[in-house]
Amino acid sequence: MTEPMIVHARVQAPLKEVRQALTDPAAMRIWLAEHAEVELPDRFGFWGRTTPEGDAPHQSLLHADERTVRFTWVLDGEETTTEFTLEEESEGVTVVTLSQTHYDFQDVITGKSIRGVLQTYWCQVLANLAEHFEGRELTPKVDFTTTEMRVDVTIDASPSDVFASITDSEAVTKWFGFPIEIEPFVGGRFAMGGLANDPSPAKVLELEPGRKFSLDWGGPGVGTWELEGSEGKTRLTLVQSGFDAQRPPYAAWGGFLSGVSELRRYHEVPDWRPVITA
Repeated sequence: MTEPMIVHARVQAPLKEVRQALTDPAAMRIWLAEHAEVELPDRFGFWGRTTPEGDAPHQSLLHADERTVRFTWVLDGEETTTEFTLEEESEGVTVVTLSQTHYDFQDVITGKSIRGVLQTYWCQVLANLAEHFEGRELTPKVDFTTTEMRVDVTIDASPSDVFASITDSEAVTKWFGFPIEIEPFVGGRFAMGGLANDPSPAKVLELEPGRKFSLDWGGPGVGTWELEGSEGKTRLTLVQSGFDAQRPPYAAWGGFLSGVSELRRYHEVPDWRPVITA
């Protein structure tokens, strides 16, 4: 088995309050899942449309204390182990570390197992946890029951500023948290990890300053960012099309949406720092 996948997130809240949000079903229904039922130490479950294989709760609690919540989660017939650990970074700031077993990046590429969504799923979830404590409107998460990807969010910035931040290599690298290199013209390349490291970069299909940015990702289909301005704000619509409807690229969608969460914060939060730190 591969080493557990690790994600760190910085949450603007005291450790005790973050710990409470990890096991309080009312809070969990806000930041984690449509449905949650918790009765410690016996019952711990969450499920719904935005949870992988969320037809029913498939979790069992293993351990919970003041700094740790650990549970098993059966996904695609395999019993995986998920763990949250909490550490106080400074007064009122908590670092949440998420550990997840049975994650293999090859499942992202092939779509063979739903476990391929786990990294981007947890990035979305942890971003929502941070937004919950900051009193911000949560960014929509992937709906694992649909084959349609269309999400609308409002960003408190002008269309020209938002457009610049999704087409400039330096800006995208900053808020997305991963090196991105973009050739900002029709026919140009959009490379994850940089042009020297991406053998199959996406291709720029449409680029209308302040209005539209469209990329052909190959198998995952075409991703389109549509921008519409009103009163100094931008309505951003993200659409994915042209993929195999029998195998929707849920992992990629999760990556886009966790990125959109950080994009909103990049424009709206004073002294912005990324939620996901590694």
